[in-house]
Amino acid sequence: MSSRRRPRKKPEEHHVDERWMASYMDMVTVLMCLFIVLYAMSTVDANKFEKLRNSLATGFGTESTQTVDTAEGTVVPADLADADLEAFAAEQAAEPAAQPAAPTTPPEALEAAIKEVDRLRALEAQMKAGLAAAGLTENVEFQIDQRGLTVKLIGSQTFFAPDRPELTARASEVLQIISPILGSAALEIMVEGHAANGITAYPSTWELSSARSVNVLRYMVDRGGIAPGTIGAVAFGSARQVNDDSTPELMERNRRVDIVIISDQPDVVRALIPEVLKLNQK
Repeated sequence: MSSRRRPRKKPEEHHVDERWMASYMDMVTVLMCLFIVLYAMSTVDANKFEKLRNSLATGFGTESTQTVDTAEGTVVPADLADADLEAFAAEQAAEPAAQPAAPTTPPEALEAAIKEVDRLRALEAQMKAGLAAAGLTENVEFQIDQRGLTVKLIGSQTFFAPDRPELTARASEVLQIISPILGSAALEIMVEGHAANGITAYPSTWELSSARSVNVLRYMVDRGGIAPGTIGAVAFGSARQVNDDSTPELMERNRRVDIVIISDQPDVVRALIPEVLKLNQK
């Protein structure tokens, strides 16, 4: 009886589980990123480091350095470098901070402002004397400020007919006296027209105040000898009232023409004119 040989079984292949390699590679990648970040953080900027070193050296009293001193704040003197630095810092902190010096007025500007006030007052005195000799001082006022000298012709009943721009005979006489004085001063002049509310002959106070200022300008140029290139006219209507229009007396203050003699001094000098006027009043 023949025996049959059983075929040999092939050895089973063992497949190793390699999933751990994925986790290992992930860990290695994370570590690599960590070391890259650490290396980037540890890189020192040589230029910034040199500035820091010099600042610290100067702050602790080292005076010899070959680079630019970039130290700020309180710098410890060399003779106090070995002393109690905390006490020194406390002493410096206890001292009150130095206050910035208040701006001072240049003596030249103040002297020029005083001379300018004297010049404007001399013009005012000349005009007052001429008007007083002719008996025309009523309704003419004078004011000095940082703009210059203002001659105020107040009252439409005196210098203009009611709601009319034509000059009255009294207005012509006043302008005939003050124009030559202003012409000799050789200063710029601005004629400013004003009007009260409640007009009926004109569409608005702008037209009326403009016509009044232009008529004053034309008289001063044509008959007063004022150079045309030194004078101008402007209208404010009722926008710059000095009083309300509740009574006829208050309305008269708003019916005016201002002749402004503009100072030719620099702004820094003109700004001191009010201060000089206050000092003279004391």
